[in-house]
Amino acid sequence: MEILITGGAGFIGSNLAARGLREEYRVVVFDNLSRPGTRWNLEWLQSLGPVEFVEGDVRDFSALRGLFERRRFDAVFHQAAQVAVTLSVEDPRTDFEVNALGTFNLLEAIRCSGQNPVVIFSSTNKVYGSLAQFEVEERNGRYAFKDLPKGVPETSPLDFHSPYGCSKGCADQYMADYRRIYGLRTIVFRQSCIYGPRQIGLEDQGWLAWFTICAVLGRPITIYGDGKQVRDVLYIDDLVDLYFRAVECEPSLETFVFNVGGGPMQAVSLREVIQMLERELGRPITLRFADWRPGDQRVYVSDISRVAHVFGWRPTVSVSDGIKRLVEWVWENRATLALLVEERA
Repeated sequence: MEILITGGAGFIGSNLAARGLREEYRVVVFDNLSRPGTRWNLEWLQSLGPVEFVEGDVRDFSALRGLFERRRFDAVFHQAAQVAVTLSVEDPRTDFEVNALGTFNLLEAIRCSGQNPVVIFSSTNKVYGSLAQFEVEERNGRYAFKDLPKGVPETSPLDFHSPYGCSKGCADQYMADYRRIYGLRTIVFRQSCIYGPRQIGLEDQGWLAWFTICAVLGRPITIYGDGKQVRDVLYIDDLVDLYFRAVECEPSLETFVFNVGGGPMQAVSLREVIQMLERELGRPITLRFADWRPGDQRVYVSDISRVAHVFGWRPTVSVSDGIKRLVEWVWENRATLALLVEERA
């Protein structure tokens, strides 16, 4: 099998590529290497096996079309994206061009090529907006939905908030419509908080990795709000397993939009994550608190009933075990990560 991974030198993309190499697939990584850490991730991938790297940008339609004219792919994992809400607010044009136009370019390149690979898109729970229609209450020192014990289902109304929510939501809907109109084999994963090795997190994107990096490096961590906010988290290995399982199952799918996360069993508050990190490191972590940021959700938990039923998939890595693995990876790579953090400062 030959797979193309856009954004293949990023966090999720590099983990997908590594799995493809282990399975002895032909792996093509398409990336513009604009994010800190991507060159480091690419070097790691190249040490694992014969990955083919194509430097390019999804905003460049001719580059994508040329790639599909030269190669024939069995699967495409679309990971290339602008990933931070704050950056989308600062520069909404770039956010739109990367997320919305870049996805459109990819779909058009596939349609024009006459190929029909399985295309899996990394969407986001942000397409559901603020979820103000669901009542939230505090239980045992953390926030929870009052009447959604399983979490947010795919039937929830779309309600794009922030330029990031709009651009990813636009891409999400183009993926769905190209399946309806043109018969492309697209699958949409509306992902919650994914974490694990190779992730160079930020305060508003990849927050769990950011907490871990700061904790290991002895840097203070800023919590916006009170720390009782809850997210369902999913370790990267479980997500990668799902992507490859979805490629195999695509011919039998009757639905193609899925919420993907840890679900209620993997829901944790920010304060609980800090406590887990302190136990792993054996020392307290310096915390700072700041005001809530606009659009911050007090709770988001994915209802993963549909994806579990359709693919026979469940998360297997517990939150405590996942954090332990991430701490070990950060510790082993702390010198490089310290340089990358300074580069972003």
